[in-house]
Amino acid sequence: MKAYFDNAATTRLDQEVLETMMPLMTEAFGNPSSIHSYGRAVRSVVERARKSVAGILNAAPAEIFFTSGGTEADNTAIRSSIETFGLKHAITSKIEHHAVLHTLEHLAKTGQIQLSFVNLNEKGEVDLGHLEVLLQTNSRSLVSLMHGNNEIGNLLDLNAVGDLCEHYDAIFHSDTVQTMAHYKHDLQQLKTNFIVGSAHKFHGPKGIGFLYVKPGTKIFPFVHGGAQERNMRGGTENVYGIVGLAKALELGYRDMAEHRSHIEGLKTRMIHKLRENIEGVTFNGKSALLDESLYTVLSVSLPPSGLNDMLLFNMDIAGVAVSGGSACASGTDVGSHVLTEIQINPDRANVRFSFGKYNTTEEVDFAVNTLAELYRKESVML
Repeated sequence: MKAYFDNAATTRLDQEVLETMMPLMTEAFGNPSSIHSYGRAVRSVVERARKSVAGILNAAPAEIFFTSGGTEADNTAIRSSIETFGLKHAITSKIEHHAVLHTLEHLAKTGQIQLSFVNLNEKGEVDLGHLEVLLQTNSRSLVSLMHGNNEIGNLLDLNAVGDLCEHYDAIFHSDTVQTMAHYKHDLQQLKTNFIVGSAHKFHGPKGIGFLYVKPGTKIFPFVHGGAQERNMRGGTENVYGIVGLAKALELGYRDMAEHRSHIEGLKTRMIHKLRENIEGVTFNGKSALLDESLYTVLSVSLPPSGLNDMLLFNMDIAGVAVSGGSACASGTDVGSHVLTEIQINPDRANVRFSFGKYNTTEEVDFAVNTLAELYRKESVML
C-alpha cells in the first residue's frame, strides 16, 4: 500500500480539471494577444476564466491578475506596493513562507525598507497587541501575514488584522495559498489589499496562480515585457493553466463542505491513533485544534530517537509520503525556520501530514501503523 500525505506541497490534478484543460493544449492553441480568430477565441477563454475566479471570490474581473504561481504573486504584491507607494517600513512574522520572508529580508538588506517582526507566542500565534504597537510607531507600513501556515497549520484572523491595517492606513497583503479553495474568501468583505492563490494547492495544474489587487490599490508591474494582464504582467499567458485554475477553484468551492467534513474526519482519526500508538507524541502550533488550524495540516512532534535523521526517508521506503524536519539546533543547521521560531526541541523529529480529498481512512491507519512500527523497531534496537 502507498499513502500520499503531502498535499500542502502539491495536490493531485483533478480529472475534471484535466479534461477542461485538454482542448487548450491541442485545439485552441492561439496566442491570446493575436488579433486573428485563433487569438480572439483563446482571449475569450482567458477572460471567461478570469470572470469565473472573480465571481467565486466576490471580486471584479479587473481585480484578478494571473501569475506563474503563489511565489510570483507574493513578490508582486510586496515589491510593487513598496515601489508604488514609496513604503519604507514592513511588518511580517518569522514563520512566513519563504516567498514572503526572503523577499522582505532582501529588501531590508539592500536598504529599501526597515523590517519589523511581530511577536509570536509559543504556539506561533501573532500577537495582535504588538502588531498594533508596530503600526502606531511606524507610519504607512506594509503588513504581510499569511492566512494559514503551511508547516504548523495556524490560522490568522484576517478580519482583526485588516481592521488594524485600515485604522493605521497600512497596506495589507496575506499569503492565502494554503487556504484558497479550502476556505471561503469574500473579497468584498475582507480588508486585504492583496491575496494570492496557487492552483496546484487545490487540485489544479502547477505553474499558474493569481493575485487579487483591491480597487484603489493600483501598483506598478513586477514583470515587464508586454501588455498582457492589462499591462500588469508581461509574458504570453499560460492559457491552459488559467483555465485549469478557474475550474479547480470552481470545484473547490462547489464541494468545499463535503471535502472539509471528509478531511476533518481523517485528521481527527490520525490524532487519536497517533496518541494511542506513540507514547510522548505532541502536536506543533495549533494544528491539533480543528477550529483554530488548517483542517488540511497536522504537524506532529515525535520523541527523540535514532530515527530522526532518516525518519522521512524510512517512511517513504515504507510507502508513506510526508514532509517535515527538525528545528535548527544552531545558526548553521538547515532545518525548519518555523519550528525553530516556536522553539521546538531540535532533538525531536517532526512530521507534517497534509490531507486532501483523495485520502482515505485506510491510508491514515497505514501511515500511523508505519510510523509506530518504525518506533517499535528502534526501541528494540536500543
